[in-house]
Amino acid sequence: MGEKLRGEADYQIIAVEPASCPSFTRGKFAYDFCDTGKVCPMAKMYTLGHDFIPSANHAGGLRYHGMSSILSQLYHDGLMEARAVEQTSVFEAAEQFARVEGILPAPESSHAIRVAIDEALKCKETGEEKTIIFGLTGTGYFDMVAYEKYNDRVMTDYIPTDEDLAKGFAGIPDINL
Repeated sequence: MGEKLRGEADYQIIAVEPASCPSFTRGKFAYDFCDTGKVCPMAKMYTLGHDFIPSANHAGGLRYHGMSSILSQLYHDGLMEARAVEQTSVFEAAEQFARVEGILPAPESSHAIRVAIDEALKCKETGEEKTIIFGLTGTGYFDMVAYEKYNDRVMTDYIPTDEDLAKGFAGIPDINL
């Protein structure tokens, strides 16, 4: 991002989030509390509202209602894009990655793996040559219950309705700065 900001390169930077907790792609850029208890200071971020709680069937990690203030500003300024992906496609990508690389990725990292695979498939179709880099952190060994749900085909994708999001948005403080 530093090179992009200095005008030295023009990278495509993609933030990936769960469709069940879509702070960037469906959130609001506003000051909000960083925690549900309203104890932490407020920060300007893309948020679904500190009262937003993703559906109980969300097993793919990344459950926080907001995004980093720095990333939120970069997204707001159009320096990066965001994509939301369903958790079953995230676990499908994680399983594919594990079979090829021998590493069981954490669900959080598997969101980036999903989009990296999607981007690679687009390049294969178009013939475009592209270097694709993604972040792989942690392992999925602590998420075996989620992997079990995916493999047993009982995992579902819930994407919040506009009404679900409205409940979270209603709690965002009205601050005019």
